Amino acid sequence: MSERQFSTIGVIGLGTMGAGIAEVFARNGYDVIGVEINDEHVVRGREHLEHSTGRAVRREKMTEAEQKELLDRITFSTDMADLARADFVVEAVVESLEIKKDIFRRLDEVVAPETILATNTSSLSVTEISTANAHPGRVVGVHFFNPAPVQNLVEIVRTVVTEPEVLEAVKALVHQLGKNPVVCGDKAGFIANTLLFGYLNHAVSFYEGRYASREDIDAAMRFGCGYPMGPLALLDLIGLDTAYEILDTMYKQGRDRLHAPAPILKQMVTAGLLGRKTGRGFYTYEAPDSPIVVPDDKTPSEDDKPQLRHDIRTVGVVGTGTMASGIVEVFAKAGYDVVYVGRSADKVDGVRAAIARSLDKAIQRGKLEESAKDEVLGRLTGTTALDDLAAVDIVVEAIAEDQAIKTTLFENLDDICKPGTILATTTSSLPIIALAKATSRPQDVVGMHFFNPAPIMKLVEVVTTVSTADDVAETTRALCEKVGKVAVSCGDRAGFIVNALLFPYLNDAVKMLEAHYATADDIDTAMKQGCALPMGPFELLDVVGNDVSLAIQRELYLEFREPGFAPAPLLEHLVTAGYLGRKTQRGFRDYSTR
Repeated sequence: MSERQFSTIGVIGLGTMGAGIAEVFARNGYDVIGVEINDEHVVRGREHLEHSTGRAVRREKMTEAEQKELLDRITFSTDMADLARADFVVEAVVESLEIKKDIFRRLDEVVAPETILATNTSSLSVTEISTANAHPGRVVGVHFFNPAPVQNLVEIVRTVVTEPEVLEAVKALVHQLGKNPVVCGDKAGFIANTLLFGYLNHAVSFYEGRYASREDIDAAMRFGCGYPMGPLALLDLIGLDTAYEILDTMYKQGRDRLHAPAPILKQMVTAGLLGRKTGRGFYTYEAPDSPIVVPDDKTPSEDDKPQLRHDIRTVGVVGTGTMASGIVEVFAKAGYDVVYVGRSADKVDGVRAAIARSLDKAIQRGKLEESAKDEVLGRLTGTTALDDLAAVDIVVEAIAEDQAIKTTLFENLDDICKPGTILATTTSSLPIIALAKATSRPQDVVGMHFFNPAPIMKLVEVVTTVSTADDVAETTRALCEKVGKVAVSCGDRAGFIVNALLFPYLNDAVKMLEAHYATADDIDTAMKQGCALPMGPFELLDVVGNDVSLAIQRELYLEFREPGFAPAPLLEHLVTAGYLGRKTQRGFRDYSTR
């Protein structure tokens, strides 16, 4: 059956998604029979198609002749009996189990026994839908992403009774459409939604608990992870009612507490705050269906823009590793004199050499003037003596992630630095309050979490403890802006914003692989193409390092005691085996032969 030739395609439901699916098949030369519930819906479906293809004509991606040819391939009907000659039928009606089951029941009486039947559901059980048909083995999930003509990902959902030849035939068909099929089992949310909506729900809980502002949560994921949209803005685009329904379905099927919709989602849906489509959700929009955000009562005013409440002229940096060198470069390029401290003269010289190489690369790429190199290097003072930090206005610590070593350093900085010097740590996982407590000036201690590589990554998480003074936090945020970074504010708890949202999502992906639900390649493809993420979860884990990922996940689990945060056993096993990712040439993938 994998060699089967399809010529006529049936599409039931011509809303936005159904019309898009019909267009995809017609674009690829298939005859399409589009079925709607009544004439009014047929007219609306035809308008969807005319509008979509007309936009392609205006953008010169299609000629008017090609548009006419495409539309001529589509026959519109209100009678399911017209699907009798279809080789493949895909249903794209409302997300109602009873309506879908009724359609699959009625199809038994219409189509040939060998016709393959598909549902485009994004959250309902394909298995349950298939039971309405006398031949459930020919039923499969074929989940297109919106807009179907543009999005390349298609999730093909197999049930426990889907016939192997049916699965192969559908995979081949999707390939012929120029789409990328990924195969997964029948579980609410499939691949992309399961991983995406757990992350989105987690972000909502951050907002609901006032851990960070909506702007800072979204900026953190955009600038810290390179995501095209922040989670709250994305929820507004998806629609909060849609998100609630997907999460609720996922929770009812899997009983994973991380999928239980955050209470504020239900409140907002009840209040009619559904996102862009109603003009108001987490943000306020210019008008319903407008993408333009306008200020509201939660928008920070210009008067709230952070100011330098402390006079910052000279910056101290402790450490000589990659992160420390990057931070030194960031401050020196921004015009600050920097005193940096290393354990040996060789390491101190290494920082200067690393910065010189970085500047040379920037000059070669035309991003820096040749004359600027000497100026930047002239602002650097390297030393092996902590006492040379006595006169600096802020110290940024960037040494090993070891609490005992950091605590000793802060005890020393407390003795050495002048009163009023801000003491900042770049820790990504340790409790900052423990370092603050080691000093006699906890009010001056703050987290300043740069992302690697520091000269390139725009984000800095400014982390305050219960003791951090407001003027210290404000000065640190203002300083970030002065050196060209985007500062986001949050409290002192494991993972801060980015890691606390990112690593549970990565852990969920490992659990999905561990359960043989889908392959690592298909999961990566689903998240890159279905959610427009820059890297798939397993690509990212292998780059970050599975040992680093495991350590962060353990910290999150220890802090929050959330069962869903427990590190996936597969991740533990890979680390035990020494499969740490790219740095050891093997992680979730083997890089030794690449």
